[in-house]
This record gives sequence, C-alpha cells and structure tokens, in this order.
Amino acid sequence: MAADSPLDAYSQVVAGVAAELTPKVASLRVPRAGSGGAGESLGSAVVFTGDGFLLTNAHVVGRAQGGTALFGDGTSAPFRTVGTDPLSDLAVLRAAGDTPQPAVLGEADRLVVGQLVVAVGNPLGLAGSVTAGVVSALGRSLPTRDSQGRAARLVEDVIQTDAALNPGNSGGALADSQARVVGINTAVAGVGLGMAVPINATTRRIISTLMRDGKVRRAYLGLVSMPGPLPAPLQERFGRKTGLRVSQVVSGSPADRAGLRAGDLLLTAAGKPVEKAQDLQRLMFADAIGKPFPITVMRNGALVDVIAQPSELVAA
Repeated sequence: MAADSPLDAYSQVVAGVAAELTPKVASLRVPRAGSGGAGESLGSAVVFTGDGFLLTNAHVVGRAQGGTALFGDGTSAPFRTVGTDPLSDLAVLRAAGDTPQPAVLGEADRLVVGQLVVAVGNPLGLAGSVTAGVVSALGRSLPTRDSQGRAARLVEDVIQTDAALNPGNSGGALADSQARVVGINTAVAGVGLGMAVPINATTRRIISTLMRDGKVRRAYLGLVSMPGPLPAPLQERFGRKTGLRVSQVVSGSPADRAGLRAGDLLLTAAGKPVEKAQDLQRLMFADAIGKPFPITVMRNGALVDVIAQPSELVAA
C-alpha cells in the first residue's frame, strides 16, 4: 500500500546500513584493571583500515594494553592498544591477523539536526546490535567518568541522537544513510542516551596522531561551552551570528585562573573566531601548551580580553 511506503523505505535504509556495517564492528573483551585477570570489560570497535586498525572509545580500553576482538563471523583476534586520547574519548587499536574490510569514515560536520542515523554495536560478539534514530543536537558537551565512576573530563562537540545505546555499544559506529561512519558511539552518559564522538577534521587529526605516535599532546583550558547567539550589533561587527557560551568553568583550571566565567560568550581564541566547539578544539594541541592564549569574550554587554595559559592534559 502507498501508505506503507515511507516505513518500507526507512526500514530498507536501516537494514542496508546494518548489513554493511555489522561485520565491520567488533566486540571487545578488555581485561579489567585490578581484576587479577578474572574480569573484563565489554565494548565495541570499528575496523577503519585494511591492515587491522580499529577505532573505539578511550574509556572502553582504559589503561589496558590489549585484549581480544570478536567479529560477527565467529572469528577473533588479539589486539594491542596503539594509543588513547581521553579528551576526545577516542582510542586506536590494532588487531593481529585478518580483519573484515574497513568501514568508510564520513564527515560529521555535514550532519544536520533531524537527519537519520543508525547506531551499530557488537556488545557480545555474536550478532550486531542496531538502533536507529535522528540527530537530536550537535555540538554537545559530555562528561566522562574514570574507572572509579568519578567525574573526569568533558568531551566537547559530541553528537546527540535518539538512537538508544547501552554501555556494551560504546565504541561502535554511528552511521549516516550511506553507511558512512560519522561518529563513534559512547554510552558513558548513561543507558539509553545516544551520544557519539564525531568524525571530522579535528578527530581525524587525533586519530592519525594516535596511529603515528601512540598519544596526542593536548592543551587543556577547562571549560564547557555550547554555541550561543551574538547580539545584533556584534553580528554586524564580527560578520557571524554565533559564539561559544561558557556553561561551566572547571575550578582551578587554566580558564578559571584566567578569569573566565560561566555565562561568558567566547568570540575569539588565539586570534581565531570561535562559533562552535570544534573551532576551540582544533586550537587545543601541543603548540598551545604553556603559551599565552588570548581570548575575547562578551560579558554583561561589554567586550573583555583575558590571557589564559593552557596546560597539558594529563591522562587520568
């Protein structure tokens, strides 16, 4: 019936993405620190190169040096941890032996709110877990927790979806309708809350650095922000409509010491315009550590200039 065709088309897209990606998403079994070898953590990972590199969440592997990757066809392979980046919650692994063909990485910056996305995980190493939904919001900030469950750091610029996740799906793929991986799912915010670390220019740089060096030297400011509108006079002056509204400043952080406050509207950082979290993220690499970092904000209707000095992010 004609009335059924929209649902049929939707189902076909979701089924097609699932069929394409499920073989390429591994289940991870990671030895749990302090367990004496008796326990393990579960998560997912996405094969993204033809020579055995996998992408997952940093919180999935923690401090583990390796573990086992299990695929939907029943095969398994040991993996070693190549590198982790807690600030982006990304980790790169490398599996020994043959792995499935890699998934295609997409571009999260092309996503729009309301767009169809499909989350594919492999929490048990058997059949893949698939949920579908839409992009609910972009540019969110996500608090992460350490191995003791304490608040640790904030992952900026994440994708929020209504494609429900559970912790075993952390590290799996968030894909568009063409089965291109636009994010790496993370369930650290809680069961049923769909969040994903985006695949974009900034995270591609992080991934390539992890593959090459095993770590990323990251600068740290210690603030949480989200896009916020500029007043009309500033829109005309700066030629854009948004800045970054500071929603939280971490006590004792470089941002706190510089005098930044919740409610400030960031306009420029290091002389560059900032409109979204990624604009700030792309400045937070090794060359910013320990150096003067000028920031201009609007506070109570006035422009305020501060000088921060980003510190180096130290793994928890």
